[in-house]
Amino acid sequence: MTTVITFGTFDVFHVGHVNLLIRAANLGDRLVVGVSTDRLSAAKKGRKPVYRQDHRIEIVRNLACVNQAFYEHSLEAKRSYIEKFRANILVMGDDWAGKFDSLGDICDVRYLPRTEDVSTTSIIRDIRLRGTE
Repeated sequence: MTTVITFGTFDVFHVGHVNLLIRAANLGDRLVVGVSTDRLSAAKKGRKPVYRQDHRIEIVRNLACVNQAFYEHSLEAKRSYIEKFRANILVMGDDWAGKFDSLGDICDVRYLPRTEDVSTTSIIRDIRLRGTE
């Protein structure tokens, strides 16, 4: 059985998230997803998430392509998460390209292209702009 693992904040869930998760799931038999805690999300993005962590993980857990979801507490713990879930493949968006290559000694590391013209940051910006019109 091939287990794929990926990680993300999954805030303001959008089609880019769906595309990444479906493509990741198609690489193996089982997809495990780490959802950033509110604290980790704020640290890596410089802002609090729009949706709190228990809502974000519930959305991810209920997607047909996801077999298991858990809270990611630290970017530095990816190795231990991969080992814990016995993942064969780590999938990340290509905006992280090269950052996790060192994990290639325990799994296959793949960076998938992001969906063009969609990001949480741009969605939040567009919503804010609409509020000023």
